[in-house]
Amino acid sequence: MKSFHSIGLVLAVALAAAAQLPKKQSRHIQPFRVEEKTIVQIHAALASRQVTCRGLVEAYLARITAYDQKGPSINAVLLLNPDAVKTADELDVRLKSGGAMRPLECIPVIVKDNYETKGLRTTAGSQSLASFIPTRDAFVVAKIRDAGAIVLFKSNMAEFAFTPLETVGSMLPGYTFNPYALNHTTAGSSGGTAAAVAANFGAVGLGTDTGNSIRGPSSHQSLVGMRSTMGLVSRMGVVPLNFLADIAGPMTRTVEDAAVVLHVIAGLDPADPITLTSEGHIPPSYLPFLKKDALKGIRLGVLHAAYDRPTADDEVIRVFKNALNELKAAGAQIVDPAVVDGLPQRPQNPLPCRGFKYDLEHYLAEASAPVKTLDEIIKGGMFHPTIRQRLERAQTNDSAGDDSPGCQANREYRKKFGDAVLAAMTRLKLDAFVYPTWSNPPAIIGDVRTNLAGDNSQVFSPTTGFPAITVPMGFTRNGTLPAGLTMFGRPWDEGRLFAFAFAYEQATHHRKPPPTTPPLK
Repeated sequence: MKSFHSIGLVLAVALAAAAQLPKKQSRHIQPFRVEEKTIVQIHAALASRQVTCRGLVEAYLARITAYDQKGPSINAVLLLNPDAVKTADELDVRLKSGGAMRPLECIPVIVKDNYETKGLRTTAGSQSLASFIPTRDAFVVAKIRDAGAIVLFKSNMAEFAFTPLETVGSMLPGYTFNPYALNHTTAGSSGGTAAAVAANFGAVGLGTDTGNSIRGPSSHQSLVGMRSTMGLVSRMGVVPLNFLADIAGPMTRTVEDAAVVLHVIAGLDPADPITLTSEGHIPPSYLPFLKKDALKGIRLGVLHAAYDRPTADDEVIRVFKNALNELKAAGAQIVDPAVVDGLPQRPQNPLPCRGFKYDLEHYLAEASAPVKTLDEIIKGGMFHPTIRQRLERAQTNDSAGDDSPGCQANREYRKKFGDAVLAAMTRLKLDAFVYPTWSNPPAIIGDVRTNLAGDNSQVFSPTTGFPAITVPMGFTRNGTLPAGLTMFGRPWDEGRLFAFAFAYEQATHHRKPPPTTPPLK
Protein backbone atom coordinates (compact mmCIF):
# COMPACT_ATOMS: atom_id res chain seq x y z
CA MET A 1 0.00 0.00 0.00
CA LYS A 2 1.59 3.25 -1.09
CA SER A 3 0.68 5.17 2.06
CA PHE A 4 2.53 2.68 4.22
CA HIS A 5 5.47 1.85 2.01
CA SER A 6 7.99 1.53 4.84
CA ILE A 7 5.76 -0.89 6.75
CA GLY A 8 5.32 -2.95 3.60
CA LEU A 9 9.08 -3.09 3.14
CA VAL A 10 9.58 -4.41 6.68
CA LEU A 11 6.90 -7.05 6.12
CA ALA A 12 8.44 -8.12 2.81
CA VAL A 13 11.80 -8.63 4.52
CA ALA A 14 10.13 -10.57 7.34
CA LEU A 15 8.24 -12.83 4.93
CA ALA A 16 11.39 -13.50 2.94
CA ALA A 17 13.26 -14.40 6.11
CA ALA A 18 10.44 -16.70 7.22
CA ALA A 19 10.48 -18.48 3.86
CA GLN A 20 14.20 -19.22 4.21
CA LEU A 21 13.86 -20.55 7.77
CA PRO A 22 14.30 -24.35 7.99
CA LYS A 23 11.12 -26.09 9.18
CA LYS A 24 12.87 -27.76 12.10
CA GLN A 25 14.24 -24.40 13.28
CA SER A 26 10.87 -22.69 12.88
CA ARG A 27 9.43 -24.83 15.69
CA HIS A 28 11.91 -23.24 18.09
CA ILE A 29 11.15 -19.57 17.46
CA GLN A 30 11.27 -17.61 20.68
CA PRO A 31 7.89 -16.53 22.09
CA PHE A 32 6.85 -13.06 21.00
CA ARG A 33 7.01 -10.56 23.86
CA VAL A 34 4.55 -7.71 23.47
CA GLU A 35 6.29 -5.27 25.81
CA GLU A 36 7.29 -2.04 24.01
CA LYS A 37 6.56 -3.53 20.59
CA THR A 38 5.70 -1.14 17.76
CA ILE A 39 3.16 -1.58 14.98
CA VAL A 40 5.93 -2.43 12.49
CA GLN A 41 7.42 -5.02 14.87
CA ILE A 42 4.02 -6.61 15.48
CA HIS A 43 3.31 -6.78 11.77
CA ALA A 44 6.71 -8.34 11.09
CA ALA A 45 6.01 -10.97 13.76
CA LEU A 46 2.59 -11.70 12.26
CA ALA A 47 4.10 -11.98 8.78
CA SER A 48 6.81 -14.39 9.96
CA ARG A 49 4.24 -16.39 11.96
CA GLN A 50 6.07 -15.70 15.20
CA VAL A 51 2.73 -14.69 16.67
CA THR A 52 -0.95 -14.89 15.74
CA CYS A 53 -3.59 -12.23 16.24
CA ARG A 54 -5.11 -14.37 18.95
CA GLY A 55 -1.74 -14.86 20.64
CA LEU A 56 -1.16 -11.13 20.55
CA VAL A 57 -4.51 -10.33 22.17
CA GLU A 58 -4.04 -13.03 24.78
CA ALA A 59 -0.60 -11.68 25.69
CA TYR A 60 -2.03 -8.21 26.35
CA LEU A 61 -4.96 -9.68 28.28
CA ALA A 62 -2.50 -11.60 30.46
CA ARG A 63 -0.74 -8.35 31.31
CA ILE A 64 -4.07 -6.70 32.11
CA THR A 65 -4.97 -9.60 34.42
CA ALA A 66 -1.61 -9.40 36.17
CA TYR A 67 -1.26 -5.65 36.53
CA ASP A 68 -4.55 -3.78 36.21
CA GLN A 69 -6.66 -5.27 38.99
CA LYS A 70 -3.88 -7.31 40.61
CA GLY A 71 -0.31 -6.44 41.52
CA PRO A 72 0.08 -2.66 41.19
CA SER A 73 -3.65 -2.41 40.31
CA ILE A 74 -3.24 0.39 37.78
CA ASN A 75 -7.05 0.66 37.44
CA ALA A 76 -6.96 1.84 33.82
CA VAL A 77 -9.27 -0.74 32.21
CA LEU A 78 -12.92 0.29 32.35
CA LEU A 79 -14.45 -2.36 30.09
CA LEU A 80 -12.84 -5.24 28.20
CA ASN A 81 -14.20 -5.95 24.74
CA PRO A 82 -15.75 -9.43 25.05
CA ASP A 83 -15.36 -9.93 21.29
CA ALA A 84 -11.62 -9.12 21.15
CA VAL A 85 -10.45 -12.75 20.95
CA LYS A 86 -13.20 -13.64 18.45
CA THR A 87 -12.17 -10.69 16.26
CA ALA A 88 -8.54 -11.82 16.51
CA ASP A 89 -9.51 -15.32 15.34
CA GLU A 90 -11.34 -13.84 12.36
CA LEU A 91 -8.29 -11.76 11.47
CA ASP A 92 -6.06 -14.83 11.73
CA VAL A 93 -8.30 -16.59 9.19
CA ARG A 94 -8.15 -13.55 6.95
CA LEU A 95 -4.35 -13.42 7.03
CA LYS A 96 -3.99 -17.16 6.46
CA SER A 97 -6.18 -16.86 3.38
CA GLY A 98 -3.82 -14.25 1.93
CA GLY A 99 -5.55 -11.06 3.00
CA ALA A 100 -3.44 -7.94 2.64
CA MET A 101 -1.84 -6.47 5.75
CA ARG A 102 -3.77 -3.27 6.49
CA PRO A 103 -2.18 -0.34 8.39
CA LEU A 104 -3.49 -1.50 11.81
CA GLU A 105 -4.00 -5.20 11.05
CA CYS A 106 -4.46 -7.09 14.34
CA ILE A 107 -3.27 -4.10 16.39
CA PRO A 108 -4.98 -4.09 19.82
CA VAL A 109 -6.08 -0.50 20.49
CA ILE A 110 -7.00 1.11 23.80
CA VAL A 111 -10.00 3.43 23.33
CA LYS A 112 -10.88 6.20 25.78
CA ASP A 113 -14.41 5.76 27.08
CA ASN A 114 -15.79 8.94 25.51
CA TYR A 115 -15.54 7.39 22.02
CA GLU A 116 -18.69 5.59 20.90
CA THR A 117 -18.06 1.89 20.25
CA LYS A 118 -20.87 -0.06 18.57
CA GLY A 119 -22.36 -2.61 20.95
CA LEU A 120 -19.90 -1.68 23.69
CA ARG A 121 -20.91 0.57 26.56
CA THR A 122 -19.73 4.19 26.33
CA THR A 123 -19.99 6.34 29.47
CA ALA A 124 -17.49 9.24 29.42
CA GLY A 125 -16.52 7.90 32.86
CA SER A 126 -19.97 8.64 34.31
CA GLN A 127 -22.61 6.39 35.89
CA SER A 128 -25.19 8.71 34.34
CA LEU A 129 -24.40 7.06 30.97
CA ALA A 130 -23.89 3.52 32.29
CA SER A 131 -26.77 2.17 30.19
CA PHE A 132 -25.61 3.80 26.94
CA ILE A 133 -24.69 1.13 24.39
CA PRO A 134 -24.14 2.88 21.05
CA THR A 135 -25.51 1.47 17.81
CA ARG A 136 -22.67 3.08 15.85
CA ASP A 137 -18.93 3.62 16.05
CA ALA A 138 -17.38 7.04 16.39
CA PHE A 139 -15.85 8.11 13.07
CA VAL A 140 -12.34 7.47 14.43
CA VAL A 141 -13.28 4.03 15.82
CA ALA A 142 -14.79 3.06 12.46
CA LYS A 143 -11.56 4.19 10.76
CA ILE A 144 -9.30 2.06 12.97
CA ARG A 145 -11.57 -0.98 12.57
CA ASP A 146 -11.51 -0.54 8.78
CA ALA A 147 -7.71 -0.45 9.04
CA GLY A 148 -7.74 -3.84 10.78
CA ALA A 149 -7.48 -2.80 14.45
CA ILE A 150 -9.01 -4.64 17.40
CA VAL A 151 -10.72 -2.52 20.06
CA LEU A 152 -9.22 -4.26 23.10
CA PHE A 153 -10.86 -2.26 25.88
CA LYS A 154 -12.34 1.06 26.93
CA SER A 155 -10.04 3.02 29.21
CA ASN A 156 -10.88 4.96 32.35
CA MET A 157 -11.01 8.75 32.15
CA ALA A 158 -11.70 11.85 34.20
CA GLU A 159 -15.51 12.03 34.30
CA PHE A 160 -16.85 13.98 31.32
CA ALA A 161 -13.19 14.91 30.68
CA PHE A 162 -13.53 17.76 33.18
CA THR A 163 -10.10 17.77 34.80
CA PRO A 164 -6.59 17.80 33.32
CA LEU A 165 -5.12 16.91 36.71
CA GLU A 166 -6.12 13.33 37.54
CA THR A 167 -8.12 10.34 36.32
CA VAL A 168 -11.11 9.58 38.51
CA GLY A 169 -14.81 9.14 37.73
CA SER A 170 -17.89 7.29 38.90
CA MET A 171 -17.54 4.20 36.68
CA LEU A 172 -14.56 2.77 38.55
CA PRO A 173 -13.79 3.06 42.26
CA GLY A 174 -10.67 5.07 42.99
CA TYR A 175 -8.00 6.66 40.81
CA THR A 176 -6.11 5.39 37.82
CA PHE A 177 -2.50 5.22 39.04
CA ASN A 178 0.65 6.32 37.29
CA PRO A 179 2.61 3.11 36.57
CA TYR A 180 5.90 4.98 37.05
CA ALA A 181 5.04 5.86 40.65
CA LEU A 182 1.76 4.50 41.96
CA ASN A 183 1.11 7.33 44.42
CA HIS A 184 1.31 9.93 41.63
CA THR A 185 -1.33 11.17 39.20
CA THR A 186 -1.70 10.28 35.55
CA ALA A 187 -2.90 13.82 34.68
CA GLY A 188 -6.27 13.92 32.90
CA SER A 189 -8.54 13.39 31.26
CA SER A 190 -7.03 10.63 29.06
CA GLY A 191 -5.04 9.24 31.98
CA GLY A 192 -6.50 5.76 31.61
CA THR A 193 -5.33 5.49 28.02
CA ALA A 194 -1.91 6.88 28.95
CA ALA A 195 -1.36 4.56 31.91
CA ALA A 196 -2.49 1.55 29.86
CA VAL A 197 -0.28 2.33 26.86
CA ALA A 198 2.69 3.00 29.13
CA ALA A 199 2.11 -0.28 30.98
CA ASN A 200 1.83 -2.22 27.69
CA PHE A 201 -1.81 -3.25 28.14
CA GLY A 202 -2.29 -2.63 24.40
CA ALA A 203 -0.26 -1.58 21.38
CA VAL A 204 -1.50 2.01 20.93
CA GLY A 205 -4.23 4.23 22.34
CA LEU A 206 -6.79 6.88 21.51
CA GLY A 207 -7.34 9.94 23.66
CA THR A 208 -9.07 13.29 23.41
CA ASP A 209 -7.65 16.72 24.12
CA THR A 210 -9.60 19.89 24.89
CA GLY A 211 -6.82 21.74 26.70
CA ASN A 212 -4.29 19.16 27.85
CA SER A 213 -5.84 15.73 27.87
CA ILE A 214 -3.69 13.95 25.27
CA ARG A 215 -0.45 15.81 25.86
CA GLY A 216 -0.49 16.01 29.66
CA PRO A 217 -1.09 12.30 30.33
CA SER A 218 1.41 11.42 27.60
CA SER A 219 4.02 13.59 29.29
CA HIS A 220 3.28 12.07 32.71
CA GLN A 221 3.63 8.53 31.32
CA SER A 222 6.64 8.94 28.98
CA LEU A 223 4.56 8.70 25.79
CA VAL A 224 4.14 10.47 22.48
CA GLY A 225 0.85 12.38 22.16
CA MET A 226 -0.34 14.45 19.20
CA ARG A 227 -2.93 17.22 19.29
CA SER A 228 -3.46 17.79 15.58
CA THR A 229 -4.70 20.82 13.67
CA MET A 230 -8.38 21.52 14.34
CA GLY A 231 -10.23 19.89 11.45
CA LEU A 232 -7.79 17.09 10.69
CA VAL A 233 -9.68 14.46 12.72
CA SER A 234 -13.45 14.10 13.15
CA ARG A 235 -15.08 14.29 16.58
CA MET A 236 -18.30 12.58 15.43
CA GLY A 237 -19.37 10.08 18.07
CA VAL A 238 -17.13 11.51 20.81
CA VAL A 239 -18.82 12.81 23.96
CA PRO A 240 -17.93 16.54 23.94
CA LEU A 241 -16.44 18.77 26.60
CA ASN A 242 -16.02 21.92 24.51
CA PHE A 243 -16.59 21.46 20.79
CA LEU A 244 -14.64 24.64 20.05
CA ALA A 245 -11.45 22.94 21.25
CA ASP A 246 -12.06 19.16 21.39
CA ILE A 247 -9.58 17.02 19.45
CA ALA A 248 -9.35 13.23 18.99
CA GLY A 249 -5.89 11.76 18.57
CA PRO A 250 -3.20 9.12 19.17
CA MET A 251 -1.26 8.27 22.32
CA THR A 252 1.63 5.89 21.68
CA ARG A 253 5.03 4.77 22.87
CA THR A 254 6.82 5.91 19.71
CA VAL A 255 6.58 8.72 17.18
CA GLU A 256 6.33 6.23 14.32
CA ASP A 257 3.26 4.60 15.86
CA ALA A 258 1.63 8.00 16.39
CA ALA A 259 2.26 8.85 12.73
CA VAL A 260 0.63 5.60 11.57
CA VAL A 261 -2.43 6.03 13.81
CA LEU A 262 -2.96 9.69 12.92
CA HIS A 263 -2.87 8.92 9.22
CA VAL A 264 -5.51 6.20 9.70
CA ILE A 265 -7.92 8.41 11.67
CA ALA A 266 -7.50 11.67 9.73
CA GLY A 267 -9.95 12.59 7.01
CA LEU A 268 -13.08 14.37 5.88
CA ASP A 269 -16.32 13.62 7.68
CA PRO A 270 -19.51 15.48 6.68
CA ALA A 271 -20.87 14.80 10.17
CA ASP A 272 -18.15 17.09 11.55
CA PRO A 273 -17.99 19.97 9.03
CA ILE A 274 -14.76 21.43 10.46
CA THR A 275 -12.97 18.46 8.85
CA LEU A 276 -13.79 19.87 5.40
CA THR A 277 -10.92 22.32 6.02
CA SER A 278 -8.46 19.40 5.94
CA GLU A 279 -8.92 18.81 2.22
CA GLY A 280 -5.54 19.00 0.51
CA HIS A 281 -3.65 18.95 3.83
CA ILE A 282 -3.36 15.20 4.43
CA PRO A 283 -0.25 13.65 2.86
CA PRO A 284 -0.24 10.12 1.37
CA SER A 285 1.62 9.07 4.53
CA TYR A 286 3.35 10.71 7.48
CA LEU A 287 6.04 8.02 7.52
CA PRO A 288 8.32 9.59 4.87
CA PHE A 289 8.74 12.58 7.21
CA LEU A 290 10.43 10.37 9.80
CA LYS A 291 14.14 10.92 9.26
CA LYS A 292 16.83 10.81 11.91
CA ASP A 293 18.51 13.97 10.59
CA ALA A 294 15.29 16.02 10.44
CA LEU A 295 16.50 18.48 13.11
CA LYS A 296 19.53 19.61 11.14
CA GLY A 297 19.29 23.29 10.31
CA ILE A 298 15.81 23.88 11.69
CA ARG A 299 15.05 26.77 14.07
CA LEU A 300 13.20 26.12 17.30
CA GLY A 301 11.95 28.96 19.48
CA VAL A 302 11.78 28.62 23.28
CA LEU A 303 8.27 29.77 24.17
CA HIS A 304 8.75 31.11 27.70
CA ALA A 305 5.19 32.48 27.72
CA ALA A 306 3.90 28.90 27.76
CA TYR A 307 5.81 27.63 30.80
CA ASP A 308 7.92 30.23 32.62
CA ARG A 309 6.15 30.83 35.93
CA PRO A 310 7.27 31.06 39.58
CA THR A 311 5.81 27.63 40.42
CA ALA A 312 7.88 25.82 37.76
CA ASP A 313 9.83 22.91 39.21
CA ASP A 314 13.62 23.33 39.14
CA GLU A 315 14.22 19.72 38.08
CA VAL A 316 11.79 19.93 35.17
CA ILE A 317 13.47 23.12 34.00
CA ARG A 318 16.88 21.43 34.22
CA VAL A 319 15.58 18.49 32.17
CA PHE A 320 14.16 20.95 29.62
CA LYS A 321 17.48 22.82 29.36
CA ASN A 322 19.20 19.50 28.80
CA ALA A 323 16.64 18.78 26.07
CA LEU A 324 17.56 22.07 24.40
CA ASN A 325 21.20 20.96 24.40
CA GLU A 326 20.17 17.61 22.91
CA LEU A 327 18.24 19.41 20.18
CA LYS A 328 21.33 21.51 19.44
CA ALA A 329 23.48 18.40 19.30
CA ALA A 330 21.06 16.96 16.75
CA GLY A 331 21.54 20.03 14.54
CA ALA A 332 18.77 22.41 15.58
CA GLN A 333 19.27 26.13 16.11
CA ILE A 334 17.68 27.32 19.34
CA VAL A 335 16.14 30.80 19.48
CA ASP A 336 15.84 31.75 23.14
CA PRO A 337 13.67 33.57 23.99
CA ALA A 338 11.08 33.44 21.21
CA VAL A 339 8.59 36.18 22.05
CA VAL A 340 5.12 36.34 20.54
CA ASP A 341 4.13 40.00 20.33
CA GLY A 342 0.62 41.32 20.08
CA LEU A 343 -1.29 38.47 21.70
CA PRO A 344 -4.87 39.62 22.33
CA GLN A 345 -6.24 39.70 25.85
CA ARG A 346 -8.92 37.13 26.59
CA PRO A 347 -12.23 38.94 27.27
CA GLN A 348 -12.94 39.20 31.00
CA ASN A 349 -16.71 38.72 30.68
CA PRO A 350 -17.21 37.01 27.32
CA LEU A 351 -20.62 36.63 25.75
CA PRO A 352 -21.91 33.04 25.77
CA CYS A 353 -20.69 30.74 23.01
CA ARG A 354 -21.78 27.09 22.95
CA GLY A 355 -20.50 25.68 26.30
CA PHE A 356 -20.59 22.24 27.95
CA LYS A 357 -24.36 22.18 28.42
CA TYR A 358 -25.02 23.26 24.83
CA ASP A 359 -22.55 20.78 23.35
CA LEU A 360 -23.50 17.85 25.59
CA GLU A 361 -27.26 18.19 25.07
CA HIS A 362 -26.88 18.45 21.29
CA TYR A 363 -24.68 15.34 21.40
CA LEU A 364 -27.07 13.36 23.65
CA ALA A 365 -29.99 14.07 21.32
CA GLU A 366 -28.02 13.20 18.17
CA ALA A 367 -26.57 10.01 19.68
CA SER A 368 -29.92 8.72 21.03
CA ALA A 369 -28.43 8.45 24.51
CA PRO A 370 -30.57 7.27 27.47
CA VAL A 371 -30.49 10.75 29.04
CA LYS A 372 -31.19 13.91 27.07
CA THR A 373 -30.38 16.89 29.29
CA LEU A 374 -27.85 18.09 31.80
CA ASP A 375 -30.73 18.63 34.21
CA GLU A 376 -31.56 14.91 34.03
CA ILE A 377 -27.94 14.06 34.83
CA ILE A 378 -27.82 16.39 37.83
CA LYS A 379 -31.17 15.22 39.24
CA GLY A 380 -30.19 11.59 38.75
CA GLY A 381 -27.09 12.05 40.93
CA MET A 382 -25.21 9.26 39.15
CA PHE A 383 -21.79 10.92 39.05
CA HIS A 384 -18.71 11.40 41.20
CA PRO A 385 -19.33 13.99 43.94
CA THR A 386 -16.26 15.98 42.92
CA ILE A 387 -17.93 17.13 39.68
CA ARG A 388 -21.28 18.26 41.11
CA GLN A 389 -20.25 21.91 41.31
CA ARG A 390 -18.96 21.82 37.73
CA LEU A 391 -22.22 20.31 36.47
CA GLU A 392 -24.38 22.77 38.37
CA ARG A 393 -22.33 25.72 37.15
CA ALA A 394 -22.70 24.51 33.57
CA GLN A 395 -26.47 24.20 34.08
CA THR A 396 -26.78 27.86 35.08
CA ASN A 397 -24.44 29.22 32.39
CA ASP A 398 -25.99 30.81 29.33
CA SER A 399 -25.54 28.94 26.05
CA ALA A 400 -25.50 30.20 22.48
CA GLY A 401 -25.02 28.72 19.02
CA ASP A 402 -22.31 29.24 16.42
CA ASP A 403 -24.03 32.24 14.86
CA SER A 404 -24.28 34.15 18.15
CA PRO A 405 -22.36 37.38 18.90
CA GLY A 406 -20.40 35.49 21.55
CA CYS A 407 -19.19 32.87 19.10
CA GLN A 408 -18.32 35.53 16.55
CA ALA A 409 -16.24 37.33 19.19
CA ASN A 410 -14.62 34.02 20.14
CA ARG A 411 -13.63 33.34 16.53
CA GLU A 412 -12.16 36.82 16.21
CA TYR A 413 -10.14 36.35 19.41
CA ARG A 414 -8.78 32.98 18.23
CA LYS A 415 -7.93 34.40 14.81
CA LYS A 416 -5.98 37.31 16.33
CA PHE A 417 -4.16 34.91 18.64
CA GLY A 418 -3.19 32.62 15.77
CA ASP A 419 -2.11 35.53 13.60
CA ALA A 420 0.21 36.75 16.38
CA VAL A 421 1.77 33.28 16.69
CA LEU A 422 2.33 33.00 12.93
CA ALA A 423 3.77 36.53 12.76
CA ALA A 424 6.31 35.63 15.44
CA MET A 425 7.29 32.44 13.62
CA THR A 426 7.78 34.39 10.40
CA ARG A 427 9.73 37.20 12.08
CA LEU A 428 12.03 34.77 13.92
CA LYS A 429 12.21 32.30 10.99
CA LEU A 430 11.02 29.48 13.26
CA ASP A 431 10.07 25.97 12.25
CA ALA A 432 8.37 25.34 15.61
CA PHE A 433 8.21 26.44 19.24
CA VAL A 434 9.36 24.22 22.12
CA TYR A 435 8.54 24.16 25.84
CA PRO A 436 8.03 21.64 28.67
CA THR A 437 4.63 19.97 28.40
CA TRP A 438 4.26 20.38 32.16
CA SER A 439 6.42 22.66 34.30
CA ASN A 440 6.00 20.30 37.26
CA PRO A 441 6.30 16.54 37.73
CA PRO A 442 3.26 14.31 38.20
CA ALA A 443 1.76 15.29 41.55
CA ILE A 444 1.12 13.01 44.49
CA ILE A 445 -2.50 11.87 44.43
CA GLY A 446 -4.52 14.03 46.80
CA ASP A 447 -2.00 16.88 46.88
CA VAL A 448 -4.42 19.45 45.47
CA ARG A 449 -2.10 22.44 45.89
CA THR A 450 0.79 20.91 43.94
CA ASN A 451 -1.56 19.23 41.47
CA LEU A 452 -2.79 22.59 40.23
CA ALA A 453 0.67 23.66 39.07
CA GLY A 454 2.43 23.07 35.80
CA ASP A 455 -0.06 22.43 32.98
CA ASN A 456 1.37 24.30 29.97
CA SER A 457 -0.99 22.99 27.31
CA GLN A 458 -4.20 24.95 27.84
CA VAL A 459 -3.44 28.11 25.86
CA PHE A 460 -1.42 28.08 22.66
CA SER A 461 -2.57 24.99 20.75
CA PRO A 462 -6.24 24.96 21.86
CA THR A 463 -6.67 28.70 21.24
CA THR A 464 -5.10 28.72 17.79
CA GLY A 465 -6.15 25.27 16.63
CA PHE A 466 -2.51 24.66 15.59
CA PRO A 467 -0.84 21.26 16.18
CA ALA A 468 1.38 20.29 19.10
CA ILE A 469 3.17 17.04 19.89
CA THR A 470 4.75 15.90 23.15
CA VAL A 471 7.68 13.46 23.22
CA PRO A 472 9.59 12.06 26.24
CA MET A 473 12.50 14.30 27.29
CA GLY A 474 13.66 12.51 30.44
CA PHE A 475 12.83 12.00 34.09
CA THR A 476 12.92 13.88 37.38
CA ARG A 477 13.09 12.70 41.02
CA ASN A 478 16.04 10.36 40.57
CA GLY A 479 14.83 9.03 37.28
CA THR A 480 11.35 8.04 38.45
CA LEU A 481 8.87 10.65 37.12
CA PRO A 482 8.58 11.30 33.36
CA ALA A 483 8.72 14.73 31.71
CA GLY A 484 7.67 15.66 28.18
CA LEU A 485 8.87 18.12 25.54
CA THR A 486 6.23 19.93 23.47
CA MET A 487 6.81 21.02 19.87
CA PHE A 488 4.16 23.47 18.63
CA GLY A 489 3.90 24.41 14.97
CA ARG A 490 1.95 25.91 12.11
CA PRO A 491 -1.46 24.61 11.01
CA TRP A 492 -1.36 21.37 9.00
CA ASP A 493 2.31 20.92 9.92
CA GLU A 494 1.85 17.50 11.54
CA GLY A 495 4.35 15.87 9.18
CA ARG A 496 7.16 18.24 10.13
CA LEU A 497 6.33 17.98 13.84
CA PHE A 498 6.50 14.20 13.53
CA ALA A 499 9.86 14.66 11.78
CA PHE A 500 11.31 16.83 14.55
CA ALA A 501 9.95 14.62 17.32
CA PHE A 502 11.21 11.47 15.61
CA ALA A 503 14.70 12.87 15.16
CA TYR A 504 14.77 13.90 18.83
CA GLU A 505 13.40 10.53 19.96
CA GLN A 506 15.98 8.62 17.93
CA ALA A 507 18.83 10.79 19.19
CA THR A 508 17.88 10.38 22.86
CA HIS A 509 15.67 7.32 23.46
CA HIS A 510 14.41 8.78 26.75
CA ARG A 511 11.40 6.50 27.08
CA LYS A 512 11.75 3.54 29.39
CA PRO A 513 8.92 1.25 30.50
CA PRO A 514 7.50 1.67 34.02
CA PRO A 515 9.00 -0.49 36.79
CA THR A 516 5.64 -1.59 38.25
CA THR A 517 4.56 -3.57 35.17
CA PRO A 518 7.59 -5.62 34.02
CA PRO A 519 7.50 -8.40 31.42
CA LEU A 520 5.55 -11.46 32.56
CA LYS A 521 7.57 -14.56 33.30
